Amino acid sequence: MRKLGLNAVVVFIALLFIQVSGLSLPAQAPMPTPQQLDQLLAPVALYPDSLLAQITTASTNPQEILDVSNWLQQNSGLQGAALTDAAERQGFDAAFVALVNFPDVLDMMAENIDDYASIGQAFSMDQGAVSASIQRLRNQAYAAGNLRSNQQQQVEVQQASGQPIYVIQPANPQVVYVPVYNPTVVYVRPPTNVVVVSYGPPIPLGILLVSRPWGWMGWGWNWSSRRCYYNHTVWVGWRNPYRPPNIWYRARPVPYNSRPGYGGNWHYRPPNYRPPAPVRPPSNRPPWGPNNRPGNGYNPPTNRPGTGRPPVQQPKPQPKPGKPSQPVAKPNPNRPVTKPAPQPKPAQPKPAQPKPVPQPKPAQPKPTPQPKPTPQPKPAPQPKPAQPRPAPQPKPAQPKPAPQPKSAQPNRPQPQSR
Repeated sequence: MRKLGLNAVVVFIALLFIQVSGLSLPAQAPMPTPQQLDQLLAPVALYPDSLLAQITTASTNPQEILDVSNWLQQNSGLQGAALTDAAERQGFDAAFVALVNFPDVLDMMAENIDDYASIGQAFSMDQGAVSASIQRLRNQAYAAGNLRSNQQQQVEVQQASGQPIYVIQPANPQVVYVPVYNPTVVYVRPPTNVVVVSYGPPIPLGILLVSRPWGWMGWGWNWSSRRCYYNHTVWVGWRNPYRPPNIWYRARPVPYNSRPGYGGNWHYRPPNYRPPAPVRPPSNRPPWGPNNRPGNGYNPPTNRPGTGRPPVQQPKPQPKPGKPSQPVAKPNPNRPVTKPAPQPKPAQPKPAQPKPVPQPKPAQPKPTPQPKPTPQPKPAPQPKPAQPRPAPQPKPAQPKPAPQPKSAQPNRPQPQSR
């Protein structure tokens, strides 16, 4: 009992340390189906074998993808051997030391971090399923006629257990060209007069990059055993792996049903689907972090592998003979309607019209001014006739009544004196 209680305390302290330090145990997602793996790997399945091995092994650490992308932005002045030496001193894994020479590829992986995190998890669980998906996609591109040898790459078709194996290597071992293509076209459409697969600028590897253990010659695939190898041995992990200082990335589920190739149907066009956008010029973006997470909002047309690649130009319909009218482009209901910018109308000069000569107006005689009538004098005010006031009538004198003589009063008896 004492030992069991001690183990419980150790586990509790370990979980508490993980929460405080910001680390979290990654959730084990189910293995993608073969059709889902084809959707994830379609944008990179036609890359050269060595570059594809670097991408799949680097995807096993999605946080390191974001860290190396930030580091590249801060060290944009380094190139060639100086860049790889600085990345090696930084302690990055061997796949990232090799990938710093392909900044566009790393930028694509960082912007679509959820897709490549799913690729890395599937690669860690079953390398055979990942390699089988790559060969399945290459077989479709070869059958469509879009995977052939040319000046940039060499495609070799081998046989293993009665199945064709497609190996892609650079035509020049010292120079690598990264193919640029639209996954919704390259696997199903036969080649026409429109270029389906183009290539980016040449990337010289250099003698130091080739001779190092993590250099170009140290990577590849053993397609017969369906395993990826690094430094001429099967890859099982890194000897001294890079430990991210701050693990803030959390994987999100991939919306497989919202992108082309769902269920193995590359003709499927989900609502609001747009082809990959052209490569945008580098911008001074803030570094990736918890408040600047790539792929926020999960918009399927812009959050899918290969969105940084230019779309394939579609052939213009040719007008029928005898009808010189221009073909009317049918509106695509899946594309957002964008109003074209108003074109300024060319100023057309107005024909100069002669101004009419003004005709002189006939002189009209001015009317003779009529004399103003002389004002009539106002009549003098008539004096009002004075009316004589009536003379006051004397009041008739009324005779005063004569005083009446006092009546003789009887003599009062005189009081008798005692």
